[in-house]
Amino acid sequence: MKLIDKAKLPLFNSSKPKNKKITSLLYDIQIRSIDGSIIDLSTFNDKKILFVNVASKCGFTNQYNDLQKLNNLYSHNLVIIGSPCNQFGSQEPGNASQIQSFCKKNYGVTFLITEKIDVKGKNQHPLYGWLTQKEQNGIKNSSVKWNFQKYLVDKNGKLIDYYYSTTKPMSSKITKHLK
Repeated sequence: MKLIDKAKLPLFNSSKPKNKKITSLLYDIQIRSIDGSIIDLSTFNDKKILFVNVASKCGFTNQYNDLQKLNNLYSHNLVIIGSPCNQFGSQEPGNASQIQSFCKKNYGVTFLITEKIDVKGKNQHPLYGWLTQKEQNGIKNSSVKWNFQKYLVDKNGKLIDYYYSTTKPMSSKITKHLK
């Protein structure tokens, strides 16, 4: 039996790896509004932002009501940005004008709505890349599970947390960060 000299073994660091450096800033990401104009996220650097992937034919679509209520109550320190997405059950089949009309007519939506985007997969929009990847947001990894998943960002463009579709917009899990 051959003895191993432990002093000659390579050293391994068994501690957890340190957090990776944030590789991108939220405010550097560009996204278009539903009408095609560019939304400059840096104009909201004095407010928190709630990003929500939305769909008009989903069981959670009635959350538009509470999103609008949240928008009305906290507009002094919150911006809500809804991003239509057709990746979950093909529940957002409409084009830009149909989506815009639906939101306004049925829910009186006045908060920002973006162009239709992919929130996961190979065509994932850079915004959702930032929201879901720790190496970009510096906080945590996540994956978008369904329509109306929410991501809350603080006034400095730092991810606070994300909330699954079942968390209602007026939930204390969200509003405690807005007071």
